[in-house]
Amino acid sequence: MYYNRDLSWLEFNYRVLGEVACESVPLFDRIKFLSIFSSNLDEFFSIRYPVILAIANLKAKTRRKIEHNIPEHFLEKIQSEIERQVTEFENIFTGQIIPLLEANDIVLYYNKPLLKEHIPEARDKFLSRILSFLQPVFLKRDIQKVFSPEANKLYMIITLKKHGEDETQLAIIKVPSEDLTRFYKLSAINGKNYVVFIDDIIKENSRYIFPGFEVVGVYSIKFNRNAELDFEENYHGNILEKIEKQLAKRAHGQPSRFVFEATMPRNVQLYVASIFGISLEEIFPDGRYHNLSDLAAFPHFGKKLTNDEWVPLNLPALSDAGDIFNAIEKKDILLHFPYHSYNTILSFFNQAAIDPDVCDIYITLYRVAAGSLIANALISAAKNGKKVTVFIELKARFDEANNIIWSKKMKDAGIRIIYSIPGIKVHTKIALVTRTVNGRKKTYSIISTGNFNELTARYYTDHTLLTADKDVNYELLMLFHFLEKRVKPTDDNVTVFSRLYVSPFNMVSNFEKLVEHEIQKAKKKGNGLIRLKLNNLEEPGMINLLYKASNAGVSVQLLVRSICCLTPGIKGLSENIKVRRLVDRYLEHTRIFVFGADKDARIVIGSSDWMTRNLYYRIELCTPVADSASRKELLDYFSLQWQDNDKSSSVNSTAEITRDKTRIHNGQRSIYNYLKERA
Repeated sequence: MYYNRDLSWLEFNYRVLGEVACESVPLFDRIKFLSIFSSNLDEFFSIRYPVILAIANLKAKTRRKIEHNIPEHFLEKIQSEIERQVTEFENIFTGQIIPLLEANDIVLYYNKPLLKEHIPEARDKFLSRILSFLQPVFLKRDIQKVFSPEANKLYMIITLKKHGEDETQLAIIKVPSEDLTRFYKLSAINGKNYVVFIDDIIKENSRYIFPGFEVVGVYSIKFNRNAELDFEENYHGNILEKIEKQLAKRAHGQPSRFVFEATMPRNVQLYVASIFGISLEEIFPDGRYHNLSDLAAFPHFGKKLTNDEWVPLNLPALSDAGDIFNAIEKKDILLHFPYHSYNTILSFFNQAAIDPDVCDIYITLYRVAAGSLIANALISAAKNGKKVTVFIELKARFDEANNIIWSKKMKDAGIRIIYSIPGIKVHTKIALVTRTVNGRKKTYSIISTGNFNELTARYYTDHTLLTADKDVNYELLMLFHFLEKRVKPTDDNVTVFSRLYVSPFNMVSNFEKLVEHEIQKAKKKGNGLIRLKLNNLEEPGMINLLYKASNAGVSVQLLVRSICCLTPGIKGLSENIKVRRLVDRYLEHTRIFVFGADKDARIVIGSSDWMTRNLYYRIELCTPVADSASRKELLDYFSLQWQDNDKSSSVNSTAEITRDKTRIHNGQRSIYNYLKERA
């Protein structure tokens, strides 16, 4: 009944790898997908693999109590699938990508010696730029007392022998790719450009690091470490201080994977594993080059081997209006990023910062951009005398440090900062501005499926609603008051949320009602229809409800980007359910919930996936869409993606893409053209 979440996630990453093998994808975009695949796998080992090992070591009866969908030989299946994917990654890289680079006059040194013309040049780069960044450490049994390799950083194990002695010693050095660069350009020869890894420059010149020693072998290694922060159910004292302390530990958390160059002798492998506390289940042989997420920075040499750019669209009504608040008062505005320009959102906060009528600004921030224009606008607003309240989630995984930096800057500017709620993440993406015009208060809000982050808005697909709806904005204000006071927002002991779906208050019950309504329609009229677009579908209760809908004759169409624990197409259970996954130039991040068809459809957008954590252990918000034009856009948006036969694949079956070569329909391109026409 329930497909395993980890196997499902690995299937998603395999689909990412499929874009690398796709010949219709331009060369540098294929290299970008190699980088994404590698980065995703690192995250899997940092977040999920420690959990997998812990569960695998429990008795079968106990395992079933913890997770309901763990198959037999679970750990072996996970390891086998990872090994298969890593092997295919290497085959595609060496068999397709490197030859294509050479066909475009770019030669990457990859498992091959430098040409004699490049040896002096590499030595010069090593001695003049790289050597001072190296700090060799000799390995001993008690090494962890003074040295521990950081997570997701490149290291080299070097086997050494003193001249005239037989005994070998081991040393470790960190590869300074972050301080310098991973790729160095070397002189062109016969019209061909050459690129070398910093790893190979160091390996070629390792004798200069250890004078008096003979270098016997040089082997690249990397550690993934458990990146789950150990949050207590209830915090005591300063939460910011606690998070900062946990962040300091993260780089040196418990190892979850030891990756090493497969040519490393077995005795060296086991010795390194033993002194750093690595178990056999955490040892993974690989090629010479790790951290290939660095391929995102591969030099292009001015060659345009990428997808054609889709210029973000501006809505004329907004461009001509000038006053963003006046435009929102006239009509709800629905934006679809990255197809639409993010300038509208930046204008909203910039105008709020200087508008003399604005008195209050509320916002939740989950992942703040490093150079955030929105955070700077909030700082300006506070300095201009506005009352600014920012809820900032310090537990946003991998963004905690950046969020802490911004929280301090904003607090110093006079912004009221509200930090994380103990035991729960605030994942909703909302903002509210209050203006006093002629003695009357007016409110304007933003409800989004994605973060207030102008950088990720360039390549994450998201929907953002701007509205002056009084009822919606009243409920948003009540939610902000809850975040401030931690008291459940109620009127006469009844939750104030009737227009909005807010977890963990009323979201599940509202979605249950919508599904049940389609079930009753199917039973009476035979025309029930449910269409959902999510990042992840894992929560058993909602999956069971969709199975119930399928058995009642409801047609269910699911676009699920990543984890999907629902198994479609099983007779008597899910035969009316179809699930598809779309991977293309933009990362699919939108969440759309459609119940019914055409004008009668109930359409909801918001921040929440259907996962246990989102529905029960996070503050999430979804809103029904009332505006008729916006509703039509969302229906068309879903349909254009559902019709995709270019980048869309079936989930939990063959995972193959079925292309009609005579009529290829690309969902993302179709959406861009559709929105361009409407603009």
